[in-house]
This record gives sequence, C-alpha cells and structure tokens, in this order.
Amino acid sequence: MGLFDRKRTTFDSVAPLYTVGNVKTILIIGLGNPGAEYAGNRHNLGFLVLDKYHSSHDFSGWVTKKDLGCELATGQIGSTRVLLAKPTTFMNNSGESAQKLQKFYRVYNPGTVVVHDELDIDFRTIRTRTGGGSAGHNGIKSITDQLGEDYGRVRIGIGPKTNAKMDSADFVLQDFSTEQQELLPKLINEACSLLDEATTGILPEHTVTVD
Repeated sequence: MGLFDRKRTTFDSVAPLYTVGNVKTILIIGLGNPGAEYAGNRHNLGFLVLDKYHSSHDFSGWVTKKDLGCELATGQIGSTRVLLAKPTTFMNNSGESAQKLQKFYRVYNPGTVVVHDELDIDFRTIRTRTGGGSAGHNGIKSITDQLGEDYGRVRIGIGPKTNAKMDSADFVLQDFSTEQQELLPKLINEACSLLDEATTGILPEHTVTVD
C-alpha cells in the first residue's frame, strides 16, 4: 500500500484524493548540503523546512547519527511516530542515508516522505506526489537509485532561473533573492502544513501556490 493511495471518489469531491495507508511510523527526509556555507542556498530548502517543522512540534533535539549519515530527530504526533532526517552525505549521495534509515527503522517507501527543492517548478509553488522522475535533481536521483520511485515527495519550486544561461548547479547553490526571502517563511509554513497532513493520515496530491 503506497503512501498516497487513491480513494474512490468523484472528480468534484472535496475529499482528498490520496490517503496515507496504515503507517504507524513516518520517515521525513529533507534534502540539502551540510555546512554553514550552504545554509541559505536554494538547494537547502528541504533542510529549512525540516528545521521549521522540528521547531514547531515537540521533537527531540537533533542528534548526529554517523552510522546513518544524517542528523536525526524523533517525536510523536498524534498516534504516529515521526522521524526527521537531514542527510549529512551531501546532496548527491542522499540515497545512502535514506537506505540506511529505512533499513534501521524498518520504514519503507509507503511511510517515507522526501522534502526537496525543484528547479522545474516555479517559486511560490509546492506539489506533492508519489513517484516520478528526478527532473535533474541529483539528490532525488540518488534516493531513487537506492529505494525505487514509489516514495512520497513534497516538491518545492525554486525556479525559474533568473538568468537562463546560468548553469543550473550554480543557480541552486545560490542563496534566495531578497524578494524571495520575504515570501520564504510562508512557503516553508505551507510545506510544514502538508507534512502535518501526512502524519495525521491524509496528504492530498495537489498543487499549492503561496501568495
């Protein structure tokens, strides 16, 4: 049973299209690069969301787990045990940590959500789904190589590039613009709301635009 299991509903129903299966533990992985020099980068948006989510709930402090290649915090939201993980393997090897976490905690793809930036989605926009390609995101490619495609994703837009000729790797490793930083807290809060839905049993597959 996948994380986003389609309910039988009419097209115009207000009910969410997807519900989380009978998952008692959820693993939420935020993607980014460790180190102060990367902290404000667009590519660290997954870390920024997890930091906010961590501070908004009663989680344990962040603990460095060298054997699992991550910073880890644990907590209980309702009846669901929630594991927050920020891989310390650097972005391109995020799958190494994800695979170790799943194996150690016996949480597999139906109970895994990955939060990450996506250049192919415009800034202000968040999309959720299960599966799909990497869209050139090396962190997602690494995780998919290790886990397969059928895990949940919270995809937060950072595009388009301000200079079409700029190399994508350079763009994602830049900090957010001053204008974007003003809206960033709202974007992060919306992503956290989607994570709350996952932990309570419902995470709709849809698109959210933040004004």
